[in-house]
Amino acid sequence: MKWTETVLVFIVTGIITVIGNTIGYHHPLSEAAIGYLMLLAVVLLGMAISKYVPLKLPMVFWISLLALLSTSAISPWAKTISYYTGKLDFTAICTPILAYAGLAAGKDLAMFKQMSWRIVVVALAVYTGTFVLATVVAQVMLRIEGLI
Repeated sequence: MKWTETVLVFIVTGIITVIGNTIGYHHPLSEAAIGYLMLLAVVLLGMAISKYVPLKLPMVFWISLLALLSTSAISPWAKTISYYTGKLDFTAICTPILAYAGLAAGKDLAMFKQMSWRIVVVALAVYTGTFVLATVVAQVMLRIEGLI
């Protein structure tokens, strides 16, 4: 995908996210829009780093690293970023992304049928492993922080 197409998809997703967030979760439109723009800036910067830095690591690594650094104690903007991104509900962000993923999967249904039943087993294993590992990490971190 070209950069312009990628940015356009993110903008359309952002409009749907911010409107859904405002209607469904009653967060102010302007604050949700600012929060989404901050998320978009981190994602686009992470994508650029992934593309242009000679160290070939996955794009999600760079985006996650930037997100962590931008909201950590060393960032002078951490409170501002946390405030505005906190005005975005997670489900409002996921809804348009999952709808897009569903449309993309529906487009390739014939190819999906050719992969046989094994792909379902692999997908379930990946989803389960991801969920369990995320839960373990969350549990450990909450215990370290003394929250549980």
